[in-house]
Amino acid sequence: MAGTHPADPIAHAFESHRDRLRAVAYRMLGSHADAEDVVQEAWLRLSRQDTDTIDNLGGWLTTVVGRISLDVLRAGRTQPDVPLDARLPEFTVTLDAAPAPDDLVTLGDSVGLALLTVLDSLRPDERLAFVLHDVFAVPHGEIGAILDKSADATKMLTSRARRKVRAARQPASGGRQQREVVRAFLTAARDGRFEQLLEILHPEVKFTVHTANGTFVTLGATEVAIRARVAGSAARGHAATVNGRPGVISWNEDGTPRSLLAFTVAEGLITEITAVVDPAELALMDLPDPF
Repeated sequence: MAGTHPADPIAHAFESHRDRLRAVAYRMLGSHADAEDVVQEAWLRLSRQDTDTIDNLGGWLTTVVGRISLDVLRAGRTQPDVPLDARLPEFTVTLDAAPAPDDLVTLGDSVGLALLTVLDSLRPDERLAFVLHDVFAVPHGEIGAILDKSADATKMLTSRARRKVRAARQPASGGRQQREVVRAFLTAARDGRFEQLLEILHPEVKFTVHTANGTFVTLGATEVAIRARVAGSAARGHAATVNGRPGVISWNEDGTPRSLLAFTVAEGLITEITAVVDPAELALMDLPDPF
């Protein structure tokens, strides 16, 4: 890390906490680049601190990273140079024939991007409370110090965030129904059945397509249905789980990825579709190989 020296005991101690700090910041912000910036800022603050006044370095650093991350979330400064709709999501993709990804109920350090998708629906203070307490086991009293709340108030905040996370999780029993909705959409898109598409799409559905020429966002069932052939033609592939959601991945004849689609389904309707058809972006992803 810039500004550290191998022989510096404080730098060495900081490095021993670095992976955990990065994990905290990443789950708060959902961006590796932003997480690295937060960890670097934590190091700068530590380098200006009288370390003799720090009783618990790990706790102090976690608090600092939490506060910086909270400030970033509240200010909406994550990835400031890239519009939100133009940002390419970071995907965890598993073919349906392969072992299923970690269930969101496993709230430990191994929790992956599926949880981040749910955390995006939380307010900054809820996200901080949930991530620090339920994922990293930080006591409510320490979290309350970051939020300027009492331990009891922070505990209530965590409980509210936990309920939202559980409500947002896709029940395993509904997985087959969601995939049936996705299959119906793909069939209707491929065959150009406009009326059937309108029955499957939520009135306020959002369709984001990442192409070599840029990112295009379409809103509303009618407009998405008109453009749905993009998804239909791109989806002649293998069913997959993408960030815990139903998806489809397809490959070219040479085995390189051709397209990736992810769907969000709620109450029998598709509320969001993300399609990646940019070869350069697909090449950068850690996608499974074809059978």
